[in-house]
Amino acid sequence: MTIIQTRIPSPIDDIIIQGNHHGVSYVGFYPVIEYPETPFVKVEQPHILNCAAQLNDYFAGKRTTFAVTLATQGTAFQQAVWQALSTVPFGQTQSYADIANALSNPKAVRAVGAANGKNPISIIVPCHRIIGANGKLTGYAGGLERKQWLLEHEGII
Repeated sequence: MTIIQTRIPSPIDDIIIQGNHHGVSYVGFYPVIEYPETPFVKVEQPHILNCAAQLNDYFAGKRTTFAVTLATQGTAFQQAVWQALSTVPFGQTQSYADIANALSNPKAVRAVGAANGKNPISIIVPCHRIIGANGKLTGYAGGLERKQWLLEHEGII
């Protein structure tokens, strides 16, 4: 399967979008994690173009939800966590325990944290909206400075 990737500028550094004809498989910050050897090309792939346009709207303050076709790969548990993350609305946060409870597995808080950290679709699957039970910012693969910026952008902090 051919992976195509592009890079778009954002207020918090360049964002890499990767995907194929099935959908978007990765949205993250440079350096590239998923397929680092993939060259950047002028993209004409509709899923990637749509994702880029929606991210640009988000950063411009014109979008609070996303409608992007995803083609992520992960375990069934990871997929369930990522789906639960997608239900956390713009401008709100939840804790890892909230997500574990939403999955009817309240003891899975650490597993939820691990799956959250493996989320390959930053911003669109809003792992940045997940904070510690004490209300503090916790780990973010893109770095806590970016997480704080995203939460400020959404009016949360």
